[in-house]
Amino acid sequence: MEMTTPQTEVATWREVALYLVERVGAAGRRAAAVVRPVGWILTASAVVLWILGAAMGWWEVIVAAAVITATIGVCLLFLIGRTAYDVTLDLTRTRVVVGERAVGAFTVANPGERALLPSRVVLPVGSARGTFSVGRLAPGEQNEELFAIPTTRRTILSVGPVSIVRGDPLGLFERNTSRDEPVDLFVHPKTVGFAGESLGFVRDLEGMVSRDLTRDDIAFHALSEYQPGDDLRHVHWRSTARTGTLMVRTYEQTRRSHFVIGLSTNRAEYGDEDEFELGVSIAGSLGLRALRDASHVDVMIPQRTLNARTPRILLDSLSGIGQTAPRSGGTAELSAQVGQAAPAASVVVLVSGRRVDPANLRGALSRLPLGARVLAIVASSGEETARRRVGDADVLTIGSLDAVPSAIGRVLT
Repeated sequence: MEMTTPQTEVATWREVALYLVERVGAAGRRAAAVVRPVGWILTASAVVLWILGAAMGWWEVIVAAAVITATIGVCLLFLIGRTAYDVTLDLTRTRVVVGERAVGAFTVANPGERALLPSRVVLPVGSARGTFSVGRLAPGEQNEELFAIPTTRRTILSVGPVSIVRGDPLGLFERNTSRDEPVDLFVHPKTVGFAGESLGFVRDLEGMVSRDLTRDDIAFHALSEYQPGDDLRHVHWRSTARTGTLMVRTYEQTRRSHFVIGLSTNRAEYGDEDEFELGVSIAGSLGLRALRDASHVDVMIPQRTLNARTPRILLDSLSGIGQTAPRSGGTAELSAQVGQAAPAASVVVLVSGRRVDPANLRGALSRLPLGARVLAIVASSGEETARRRVGDADVLTIGSLDAVPSAIGRVLT
């Protein structure tokens, strides 16, 4: 037979008390969550009026307190009832371009055996929310609502989760039950297509010829004496017979085209938000074309390289970027990042705004990888297309997205 010590009994009662306090606290938080600000105000007013009326003996105050209390009680009755709906959220497209409307629908169904009273359905879309009324649903009945989300700027919107709201007409109380899971809506930047040949000087499928020598590639360089380990398939037999020494072919190493796009996010380098959006669209358009050319593409913003494995992933990545503080994320910082992360890049394009400091731009271009084809693009809304040389690099000023294909075509194709 086990003996219970006083210390054990105290510990047991303490655990029980803590459990009860935790459950009561959780129930209190759930109850407080249904009260809206107006409800708190009326509840506090009723308490004050009851105390004041009882203390001063004023019947008028007591009657006012009773009326407010009765109103609160009637409003609480509207919370009674189940909200056991089945909700399905469906977006026709989870990726749209700025200016397009994202169309979707949600279905509210009653899976139970009893009817469900009318409710409101709230659909959060980013920081906004749409409200729909759902009438009484009989057992097995369902109601479908269509909606359209206008898009005015590039972003990633969280759509949902759908919430079932049961509340009173005065808005004192509201019971909110979430259903389903949120869906991400990617609003892609506007882009423009390119026609013609591949971007940059690299047009062969095997890559760009470099100055590094190798024993096995496709770009022939010279003949050299055989070294142990060389592939006998590359022996040049005519030279071997003529010199009496085993001679093998030496090749220049070829590399696949590495297209790097650097996008400045420094707010101080852009005239306004529209100019930054133009820069993002230019970077996206170049990235899509480079991916189409089967290049290895890196799109960099300060301190980060975006995922650009496929066109869709690239546009998804661009949807979520924003401008940074004026003292960070500039072109100078970006060029150092490109030089360190992609020293063997074949084509490098830097994109910034019209307020970029010319000295900073000149210094940034000088820090890019040696041997790379370098282009700087200055997004300047409304300006005419212009081209100038800074050292060994071309600098393009582009005022609209429609001007990009012809302007880029004259420089990189």
